[in-house]
Amino acid sequence: MNTVAFYDTKPYDREYFERAPAADRLRRQFHEFRLSSETAATAAGAQAVCVFVNDRLDAACLQQLHQLGVRLVALRCAGFNNVDLTAAKALGLAVIRVPAYSPYAVAEHTIALLLALNRKIHRAYNRVREHNFSLSGLVGFDLHGKTVGVVGTGKIGKIAAQIFRGFGTDVLAYDPFPAPEWAATQGVRYTDFATLLSASHIVSLHLPLTPQSRYLLNAESLARMKPGAYLLNTSRGKLVDTTALIEALKTGRLGGVALDVYEEEEGLFFEDHSGEILQDDELSRLLTFPNVLITAHQAFFTHEALSEIALMTTANLVRLADGQPFPAESVLVDLPSRP
Repeated sequence: MNTVAFYDTKPYDREYFERAPAADRLRRQFHEFRLSSETAATAAGAQAVCVFVNDRLDAACLQQLHQLGVRLVALRCAGFNNVDLTAAKALGLAVIRVPAYSPYAVAEHTIALLLALNRKIHRAYNRVREHNFSLSGLVGFDLHGKTVGVVGTGKIGKIAAQIFRGFGTDVLAYDPFPAPEWAATQGVRYTDFATLLSASHIVSLHLPLTPQSRYLLNAESLARMKPGAYLLNTSRGKLVDTTALIEALKTGRLGGVALDVYEEEEGLFFEDHSGEILQDDELSRLLTFPNVLITAHQAFFTHEALSEIALMTTANLVRLADGQPFPAESVLVDLPSRP
């Protein structure tokens, strides 16, 4: 029976992993703290580690895991920018992920953020609870007839685009690897990034964080957006330069921003800091804008998504124990003995 050390876990992680099929095939060690080079020694005796988006698996951390006999890093998420894949491959450590646990969860949360921001639902809710039934300052706009730019048309981006089309919007798309057949059937038009920015009333980000996509939305690209446009990001925080974003909000260039991710969210998101003074000045500044809506990386957070994450990750951990190959779509770095 293989031992797996789980990091950065919450009660809901334990609940879903403990009831996943074949969970009894694994010896599980749940840790609330994050995995990094400072905490890697706690993986002693484990054949695999299971990590989340804010664990830091740099070369130093991976070297320690390798020395402890860990063979597999299992990401219980789709993104992998927090793992040094080059170092993992050199060390012979396998790295797997959950590539598509529930694209509907993230796409639907994107739309929920947009609707709440546009129709001022969060502000209206608080007013009504205080018996203030005034509508002053709550004017929104019809989505119907507007142009939405979807940046990244993987599984999540495609579903988001299809939902936007259901509202009667024109959808433009940009992706280095376009899917023209899908676009033709959905009434979506691919275009270049600059055109998408200048033509869209709403820009929605649905792409992974890579060296090429880091700060894709910066001072220059934000300046190309249509005045008064909305920006949505439910992908990765570092796709957006927060300093430039704040400036675009201060000048009125952007009409609204909805974020489920933040570039310095590590150590903040997923934790309760309600009794503390927030030390992040840029996040504090963002929270002062009336046209900014932020959720704490919860787009994935549905029963279906949590169930699928636990199911797929557990199945892959059992495959390691049984010496079976991992599904190709899950593999970022395979074990060296496998083809």
